[in-house]
Amino acid sequence: KEQKLNFPVLSRIKARIKSKFDSIDNTALKLNFLNALPFWIGAIITGLISVMYATLFGWAEDAAAYIFHKADWTFFIITPLTFMLAYWVVAKYSPFARGSGIPQVTAAIELTNPKQKHKVRGLLSFRVIIVKIISSLTMIFGGAAIGREGPTIQISASIFKKINDLLPDWYPKVSKRNMIVTGAAAGLASAFNTPLGGIVFAIEELTKTHFSYFKSALLTGVIIAGLTALNILGPYLYLGYPDTSHISKWLILAVVPVALIAGLAGSGMGRMILFMMEKKKAIRRKSLLLIYAGLCGLILAILAIYIDERALG
Repeated sequence: KEQKLNFPVLSRIKARIKSKFDSIDNTALKLNFLNALPFWIGAIITGLISVMYATLFGWAEDAAAYIFHKADWTFFIITPLTFMLAYWVVAKYSPFARGSGIPQVTAAIELTNPKQKHKVRGLLSFRVIIVKIISSLTMIFGGAAIGREGPTIQISASIFKKINDLLPDWYPKVSKRNMIVTGAAAGLASAFNTPLGGIVFAIEELTKTHFSYFKSALLTGVIIAGLTALNILGPYLYLGYPDTSHISKWLILAVVPVALIAGLAGSGMGRMILFMMEKKKAIRRKSLLLIYAGLCGLILAILAIYIDERALG
């Protein structure tokens, strides 16, 4: 059975907040405020942790670049070791902290019900937050080609889920699923710096049964409308106002093949990654997976040192 930890100071703070709130006469105001408060607290914490995580990410990248320029040969040691260390930390302390984190959040949203409580606790937890941050920063220091956006979404969803778990028994019921969805949306908004993207994600998840039927039509409608306006009014301020009057219309003869090559290269790389992930599932022994991680690190170090340092990061 799940046991709640009791901290005397925290209990006194909760009791004082409750007594103050009980003194307010306006029931609707109290209910609306109490329902909104966990989301506000989660949003503030998420924003702060996202900024801290992004800063640490930048420092790890800068440290890796500094060492590489001073003594690139050290990455024959640093990269394999950091890859192995990151794998070991995840495998030992929080296996659900592996990967980007987005599949775990999606699964948690789908499984949010009393019967699957233990599964959600494994997917989103305080331990996941710590392991996610430590392992990803370790990998970045070793030059791994990973991003912080996916991890930020899982970290944020874990924060919101934990806040929901800490709500006292007398508190008005707040939907755990709504909290997790909002946490993921807040993480997406803060990681990609796209508040509107976070809103769209939340709408899509919270109204999935209705929204999924016209999602494609809605998105293509937005794209078509945007392109129509772009063609009539010209480039948007985001890209400034480049002078395109002197460019020949025959440029499309070069643009189309380049776009096709880029599309095939991108999708081809995606298929190769999926193929490798499928083959890796056949490796069961943790010792072999540890060696596999080290070999991946060694291959990356060779690519960076002998071909191009931009293979890192």
